[in-house]
Amino acid sequence: MRTARRSALIDRPLPEPSALPRRAPLPAHHPDPVLDVVVPVYNEENDLEPCVRRLHAHLGETFPYAFRITIADNASTDRTPLIAARLAAELPGTDWIRLAEKGRGRALHIAWSRSPAPVLAYLDVDLSTDLAALLPLVAPLISGHSDIAIGTRLARGSRVVRGPKREIISRCYNGLLRGTLAVGFSDAQCGFKAVRRDVAERLLPLVEDREWFFDTELLVIAERAGLRIHEVPVDWVDDPDSRVHIVSTALADLRGMARLGGALARGRLPLSALRRSGGDLAGDLPTGLARQVVRFAAVGAASTLCYVLLYSALRPAAGAQAANALALLASAIANTAANRRLTFGVQGHGGALRHHLKGLATFLVGLSLTSGSLAVLHHTAPGAGHRGELVTLIVANLAATLLRFLLFRAWVFPARRTTGPSAP
Repeated sequence: MRTARRSALIDRPLPEPSALPRRAPLPAHHPDPVLDVVVPVYNEENDLEPCVRRLHAHLGETFPYAFRITIADNASTDRTPLIAARLAAELPGTDWIRLAEKGRGRALHIAWSRSPAPVLAYLDVDLSTDLAALLPLVAPLISGHSDIAIGTRLARGSRVVRGPKREIISRCYNGLLRGTLAVGFSDAQCGFKAVRRDVAERLLPLVEDREWFFDTELLVIAERAGLRIHEVPVDWVDDPDSRVHIVSTALADLRGMARLGGALARGRLPLSALRRSGGDLAGDLPTGLARQVVRFAAVGAASTLCYVLLYSALRPAAGAQAANALALLASAIANTAANRRLTFGVQGHGGALRHHLKGLATFLVGLSLTSGSLAVLHHTAPGAGHRGELVTLIVANLAATLLRFLLFRAWVFPARRTTGPSAP
C-alpha cells in the first residue's frame, strides 16, 4: 500500500543521545517495510523512471521483506518532480519527497531522518552498481551483525569498469583518508550504502556536511565510535554522464577532512553516544593490535618527518645534541596527542595531563637511545658528517618507536576492561 506523502522541509526532532542497545536481528515476520531505499536525484528526467522501475522489480523478485523506495528530489528544475509523482502513484511502496535546496547529503539526511524503516539504504540513480549486491548489502544489518554496510569498488572481488582518470582520483582520495584520518574502510565514495535506523538516528545529528562529503563524514564518525562497518565487493560500471564537478568536489572534500579531523582531535564529537550497551565490544575499539600498529605507524611516519625537518633546521645554530633534544621533544608532544586520539581512541580532556606526562617519560627513553647513538657515532667516527648523523638518528628512532609503542599500549593507554555480569 502506498504510504502517505511526507513533508521534507522540516527535520524530525531526534531523541537525546544515550547508549545504543545491543544489535539484534529483525523478526522474520515484519509487518511494515523493513528496507527504505532512497534514490537522490537532481534533474534526472531521463534516468529516473528506468532506474526506479528496475529497482522496484528487482526488490519485488529478490527481497524477502516488505520494502519502500523513496525518491528524494534535490530541487530539480526539469520534469523530474512530475515523473517522481507519477511513479509514486503507480508503483506500490514508492514515495517521493521534494527538497527546496540541492545537496545529496541533505537529501539523505532528510529522507533517512524521517523514515520509519529499520534499515535505510541509498543508491545512485545511474545504477552504476549491480543490484545483485543489494541483498548482500543489507543482510548483515537485518541479521544484527553490523551497523553500517557499504559497497566497495576497491576490494578484492570487485569488478569495476571506469576510465583511468576516475580510478586514480578515487584511489588517491581513499588513500588520503587512510593517511590523514586513519580510516579502515576501503571506499568512502561508492554510492551504495545502508545503515540501521537506530544508528542513523545517532549519527545524522553529528554529520555537518550536506553535499558529497556526507558519506565520508558519516563513515569516519561511525568507525571512530567503534561501530561495525561491513564491506561488500560490487560490480560497478562508470556512468560517462556523471555530473560531479571533480575540482570543486575535491576542494570541498579537503575542507571537510580538515574540519572533521580538527573536531576529532579536539574531542568535540560525542562518540560515546554511539557505543553499544550490554557488553558490545564494538564501542571499545580500536583495541586490536593490527589496527593500532597501522595507526601508530602512520602517526610515527608523520612525527619522524617533523623531527627530521626540525633537526635539520636547528642543527646549524644549536648543535647536534641540542637540536636532537628540541626536535624530539616537539615531535614527541605532537605524537602523544595524535596517538591518544587516533591510535588508542581516547576522547575528551579527561586524563590528558597524565597521558602527556607518561608520554614525556617515553620521550626520555627515546632521547636516551638517540643521544646515546649520537655519542657512540661521534666517539667511533669523529669525522661523520650531517648525513651520517641523520642515518644514525633515524635507525635509533625506529628502535625507540617500537619501544614507545609497547609502552603506550601497556602503560600510557592501557586497554579498557569492563566488569560486571554479561548481558543476556
